[in-house]
Amino acid sequence: MNWSLLIVLHALPTLFMCGLIWFVQIVHYPLLPAVGDAQFAAYERAHCRRVTFVVLPPMVAELLLAVWLWWQAPPQWSAWATLGLVLVLVVWTSTFVLQGPYHAQLLQAFDRATIRRLVATNWLRTVAWTLRGVVASVLLLD
Repeated sequence: MNWSLLIVLHALPTLFMCGLIWFVQIVHYPLLPAVGDAQFAAYERAHCRRVTFVVLPPMVAELLLAVWLWWQAPPQWSAWATLGLVLVLVVWTSTFVLQGPYHAQLLQAFDRATIRRLVATNWLRTVAWTLRGVVASVLLLD
């Protein structure tokens, strides 16, 4: 595959997830306490089921394309490709080590402290995806 096409394909899921994570961080997660105790577990189950269809395909595509981009990067772009790969690994690690377990706790019951931890730790993904958006944009502007 030629480098220009790979850069565009890499940018698509990255920029999508960059926008989505800001929505989640600023709008969606902070509104979780408004759901209320009685409906929260059912809401969280529906959220986890539905959000998987929205985020899993672009996250997997982004990971695979970041690896491919890193593997194929010309020398002048290898530092950017490496940074992008490190950032996608930060996102995945944060998702499985922090946010995933918090969502698992919330599947059991409403808990304000867990929601606060979810919102606070999600800044790590928000920053990492924003920086990935910068990396993708720099590569696109070449």
